[in-house]
Amino acid sequence: MKPNPAGSHRLAQAGFTLIELMVVLLIIGVLAALIVPNVLDRADDARVTAAKTDVSNLMQALKLYKLDNQRYPTAEQGLTALLTKPTSAPVPPNWKSYLDLLPNDPWGKPYVYLNPGVKGEVDVMSLGADGQPGGEGKNADIGSWQP
Repeated sequence: MKPNPAGSHRLAQAGFTLIELMVVLLIIGVLAALIVPNVLDRADDARVTAAKTDVSNLMQALKLYKLDNQRYPTAEQGLTALLTKPTSAPVPPNWKSYLDLLPNDPWGKPYVYLNPGVKGEVDVMSLGADGQPGGEGKNADIGSWQP
């Protein structure tokens, strides 16, 4: 039986050439360069939205605290007064548990509670990604005074 030269030639051409592989990798690289920055911006947007939601929830819990006890927790009592009954004066007369868990901001830092507040009677805020007052973009403060 004679070997089939067309068949062996077909087997030699069954794989991809180096140029074809490089073109595919180049296309994947270009797509990744276009998509990755957009995905990273979305993660920052999601963290900002989560911080705004947390601040709103903390403010609602603080309003309930005030409704029950005729005052907000002092700055010394802080946001932990929403979890455990304060023992320092003024001790709230009608305290209830207002939160199951005191969240950290999406960047892992505790929320800041100010009484008296700078922008309102009390303020709750996250200092953003950098953990410093002020800033812009993902580093901007997110506070209870914002819509």
